[in-house]
Amino acid sequence: MPWRSPLALVRDALRGQRARESDLRNLVSNLPYEGLEKGKQPNRYFCSNAIKTTKYNLVFFLPMNLFEQFHRLANIYFVGLAILNFVPVVNAFQPEVAPARGDPHLCHHGSDGPEGRLGGFQEGPGGLSADSRRSISDTLENTPVPLGLKKKQFLERCWKDVRVGDFVKVVCNEIVPADLLLMHTSDPNRVCHIETSNLDGETNLKQRRAMSGLCVSDPAFEPESFDSIVVCEKPNNNLNHFKCYAEKPDKEKVGAGIESLLLRGCTVRNTDHAIGFVVYAGHETKSMLNNNGPRYKRSKLERKLNMDVIFCVILLFAMCLIGALGHYLWLQALPGVPPYLVPNSNGQLDSPSLSGFYMFFTMIILLQVLIPISLYLSIELVKIGQILFITNDIDLYDEETDSRMQCKSLNITEDLGQIEYIFSDKTGTLTENKMVFRRCSVMGTEYPHKENAIRLAVLKDPESEEEVIFNQQPRPLKTGWSLDTNPEDTQHHHGSRHKNKVAGNAQSNVAFSSPLETEVIPDRKLLQQISRPESSSSSGGSRKTDPYLDFFLSLAICNTVVVSTATAQRQKVSGSSCSRQMNNPLDTFSNLVKKSGSLSRIFTSWQRKPKRNRTISEGLVIEDFNPPTKMEGPGDTHELQTCSLHTASWSDKPATTSVNLSYEAESPDEAALVYAAKAYGFTLLARTPDSVTVRLPSGEDLVFEVLDTLTFDSIRKRMSVLVRHPITKERVLYTKGADYAIMELLGTPYAEHLRGNQKNIAADTQHHLDCYAKEGLRTLCFTKKVVSDKMYESWSVTRQKALAAIDNREELVMDTAVQLETHLSLLGATGIEDRLQENVPDTIMALREAGIQVWVLTGDKAETAVNIGYACRLLEEEDLVINMSCKNMLTCMSILDCTLEEVRRYREDPRNVDTTQDISLVIDGCTLTMALSADLQDRFVELAKSCRTVLCCRVTPLQKSRVVKVIREKLKVMTLAVGDGANDVNMIQAADIGIGISGQEGMQAVMASDFAISRFKHLKKLLLVHGHWCYTRLANMIIYFFYKNVAYVNLLFWYQFFCGFSGTAMIDYWLMIFFNLFFTSLPPIMFGIMDKDISAEMLLGVPELYRTGQGAGEYNVLTFWISILDAFYQSLVCFFIPYLAYQDSDIDVFTFGTPLNTVSLFTILLHLSIEIKAWTIVHWVIMLGSVVLFFTVTLAYSGICVTCNPPSNPYWIIQNQMADPMFYLICIITTVVALLPRYYHHHPPCVYRSGGGSNLMYTFHVLRNSIAPSPLLQARHLDRLDPSLREQWMKEWRSFRGGGQVKHSKLSTPPSPTLETPADIYPQSPSSSDIMEDEFTLNVITPNYQMPVNA
Repeated sequence: MPWRSPLALVRDALRGQRARESDLRNLVSNLPYEGLEKGKQPNRYFCSNAIKTTKYNLVFFLPMNLFEQFHRLANIYFVGLAILNFVPVVNAFQPEVAPARGDPHLCHHGSDGPEGRLGGFQEGPGGLSADSRRSISDTLENTPVPLGLKKKQFLERCWKDVRVGDFVKVVCNEIVPADLLLMHTSDPNRVCHIETSNLDGETNLKQRRAMSGLCVSDPAFEPESFDSIVVCEKPNNNLNHFKCYAEKPDKEKVGAGIESLLLRGCTVRNTDHAIGFVVYAGHETKSMLNNNGPRYKRSKLERKLNMDVIFCVILLFAMCLIGALGHYLWLQALPGVPPYLVPNSNGQLDSPSLSGFYMFFTMIILLQVLIPISLYLSIELVKIGQILFITNDIDLYDEETDSRMQCKSLNITEDLGQIEYIFSDKTGTLTENKMVFRRCSVMGTEYPHKENAIRLAVLKDPESEEEVIFNQQPRPLKTGWSLDTNPEDTQHHHGSRHKNKVAGNAQSNVAFSSPLETEVIPDRKLLQQISRPESSSSSGGSRKTDPYLDFFLSLAICNTVVVSTATAQRQKVSGSSCSRQMNNPLDTFSNLVKKSGSLSRIFTSWQRKPKRNRTISEGLVIEDFNPPTKMEGPGDTHELQTCSLHTASWSDKPATTSVNLSYEAESPDEAALVYAAKAYGFTLLARTPDSVTVRLPSGEDLVFEVLDTLTFDSIRKRMSVLVRHPITKERVLYTKGADYAIMELLGTPYAEHLRGNQKNIAADTQHHLDCYAKEGLRTLCFTKKVVSDKMYESWSVTRQKALAAIDNREELVMDTAVQLETHLSLLGATGIEDRLQENVPDTIMALREAGIQVWVLTGDKAETAVNIGYACRLLEEEDLVINMSCKNMLTCMSILDCTLEEVRRYREDPRNVDTTQDISLVIDGCTLTMALSADLQDRFVELAKSCRTVLCCRVTPLQKSRVVKVIREKLKVMTLAVGDGANDVNMIQAADIGIGISGQEGMQAVMASDFAISRFKHLKKLLLVHGHWCYTRLANMIIYFFYKNVAYVNLLFWYQFFCGFSGTAMIDYWLMIFFNLFFTSLPPIMFGIMDKDISAEMLLGVPELYRTGQGAGEYNVLTFWISILDAFYQSLVCFFIPYLAYQDSDIDVFTFGTPLNTVSLFTILLHLSIEIKAWTIVHWVIMLGSVVLFFTVTLAYSGICVTCNPPSNPYWIIQNQMADPMFYLICIITTVVALLPRYYHHHPPCVYRSGGGSNLMYTFHVLRNSIAPSPLLQARHLDRLDPSLREQWMKEWRSFRGGGQVKHSKLSTPPSPTLETPADIYPQSPSSSDIMEDEFTLNVITPNYQMPVNA
């Protein structure tokens, strides 16, 4: 390599930095520059593809490790003590001993010397081991060999050798090595299928489209002919957006987006090969930019712990100050110079004041154990043990998905026991996210799909679901819709139900493809409508204007569903086919009817609705069940030649080409709609970037040319597909989206500007949508628009410019979509059911009894959210539900002020003493934005604090995280967020604890969470049981640790009053080291991992017990200082009883210290024994083992140590002590006196009387529980009862707590659910001039009562 001047190197480095930090990057192909030195490569400034995630290397391990450790102040304290002990004038022990005594855990787990011990605290050998594993992972990541183009042929090269500007060829089932701009694929439609499970956990295939027209030799594609400049944006971590364009030599720009980008880590599927241009490499790829490692969260308990450590430091300094002052006064009081005072090097004694100053630091070294540095390591070990128990809990295992609880954050387990607010998503979190097509409205006519509803009603029985779904046998499609089946068609093949269920789950690895979602029973009335003779007319005009044809075509076309088959490429990796043979849905329905016995019985059970929906059900669901007596026969063969919708013609064309299709959708809604269209004979056969093929019921295939796809975004709330109709040759825009977004494009919500039939269709459809929402269904509207040639030509030019733009590309693209999506013709609407998960209502009720406020943040309509709220018991019949919806800041302020005034007035009313007003708030996204503004934020928080639950509807992901942050910061409460999708990631990361549910929408939420579960119901045991245990165990262990250290150190402190405050210890320092290192280290760790203060059955049966951990909890300032005072008391007893026993005797210092050390051990261990609530064999082994180890080590040490501590030695002292009866008497009396208050504090006598409730009679009260027993103490006594008697007491307790402490106010008598009566619940309303330009609605919903207030 030629020599380059330093100035040139600096100049080149600055240029590289500017190139990397520029907002736009200009990239060219590396092929013309092959063989040139690196300095002449055009893309040399950008990162290579090699990655390095290791933290250390051999040279910088020690300094970098020390730098990391010093972020924890306790480690600085420890190193300061180690250095201080090497100062001769202040050391209390030998220099090499003091650090070990200060933190024996660090000495034990680290290496020699203070720095080595410090490194062992968190990193040490473990850090090197973890870093070595990362190094091995980096090596494996850098060495795969993709095909890189070199010398006009693709050669194998390591990943680390790939550079920006290279052309890379990836074959099927290979992982993409870098972010590639797709240039060419083996597919004739220029499509590449990829699987992104390594990035987001989604296993469904996604399409990527190659850029066209960039090579002269296209479509054969020779990279040597690539002469364009690729201009792309600066690297970022957004996996869903990418801005880029290629500029040709003639300055023509070809735009590209995320649809043409292959991300590093994705896997190529169902495509022989793909060739891409490297735009980002190495650490600049989007996947690496998203790999930030685990997030560090500090638990609430750890924050309190740090404050108590500061208190201990203050206490330590106070004790050292007393020691320094006492030493000064003792020297001053001496009449002369005693012979045992050693002069300094000059032969002179230090002055008393200087000696007192030195003694201050000597006392710090002597009493350093008062600061429990080893507590941090013990906490980490305890948390690891707790996580081990949580993740192996069989109740948190989901058999259906074969997944168990996952823990991703090791340091916040105790926060699970302190949650006060839960923020939950709805879809996929409270519901199953298995979308089932339920109803639809076409051209103003509602089709309830009663037969399909009956099928779903039968499947609600778990046993029926297992037998019906998983025991169905594939059958050939029949030649018409009929309820009559052959006897052999109804035979069920019975076997092992579990095996069939597992086999059913394993049939497909495609998301949203369960039998519940894919099988739809068509509505007979709608089936007759699409089969009517006039639809089969040979007239092209009828086909052109048939709205039913357009409606089902929009269901099949207007989506991004990828159509695939059980290809060998996919099978090679997954090991199972992606397809399964479909049944005739009506055959399935017939089997359900015959299996269930009586049709009338099923129908009666199906139409049973909650009271609030009874009127709606009567109007929309309950119709005469009159199936048609005759269906059209298959004889009209001439109609098949003219694109007929006739269903009977299915027999003329075998369905073997469609039954093996596999639909891979990005959302369950799209999959449900495609399967619904297929149930009516409109089968989506194929989709490419340029075309989509649909098979009609007649068997004819229509190939639509796709002109453009206007993708869904969270602002427009809709998507559109612009196609050329194969028959009429018209350009047709099919649009689907949220009802309010579509209705706005028709004009007003009821399309008042329309005339005649169109106006009635819009009004009727809107009424159906409202009814669907009240039933809890997810609603979508479908429209059609014919685009003229002139409009399309002008719009296409604008569209291409927007796609090729870099600045404001998203806004420009969205503007072009809005420009085309106007004056739409309404076709119809759909209602899709997303059923609640199992045990959701029970879980929410338990959480609310536990004192946890549950909020739901969803993007659905308010009506849907309210219905789901009632279904899952977030909302109760007696609740006052306030529905806030406004578009004006002044109106929002007035509503908040008036509502708060009503709440205050209710609280101040003396008649409402000891009662709570059951208020629930429903607020939409627009109103929420105003409520969270700086001016109204405090009002909203105060109102929300008074509500039992809050439902936020039509909210965006950013609004979700904003709500969580505001509540957490304003109310200073512990928050938990739970969700299952990518739109919940912001909310999960904003909460104190984020929980992801591994559902059907990928793994983004799981990967961003602290804990991962598979079902919402698992929250109940995770919080109420494991959360309570983790918090109480860790809190009690921390308190015990402070007590243990203070009690033991105070023995040395009391001895200073009798040795002139000289810093002398009456216990051998090696025995003091062994005391903390061996004798008392394992019991508290075992206590923190395994103790159970209350059984799981009691915690689940009485959720109120969870409240003990909320707020200040059990570990607070009071309990901390009570433990410190208890430690002072026990240390006084343990010191002065032996002192008085040996007073005026001639024993030496170690003979006096040995009983103190022994008594201290017994007292500390028996104190822990009193604290332990659930004894196991492990407890007994560790506790007795500690005692045996103490005597074994002490006897051995005293027997062999002759000159260990000159001039005084502990030789044979313990042996002589154990031969003296006084030693045993002192140990027994001292231990009993020291622990007597603690024993009666934890074991007060109690008597349960059989009648009239519980009556706890206390004979002795110490420090607390002196007036009434705490709920935890009552629960511990209940735990000792027989299970049957305990269950009875638990029921009485819950009824007493629920009805005795809080009286729910009855608001009003509930009228009919469909009556809408205006009412004004506020004493003051905004003036008409204030809200003249605003539309808002405030609904007050009591049980079965809705009172809208319109202004």
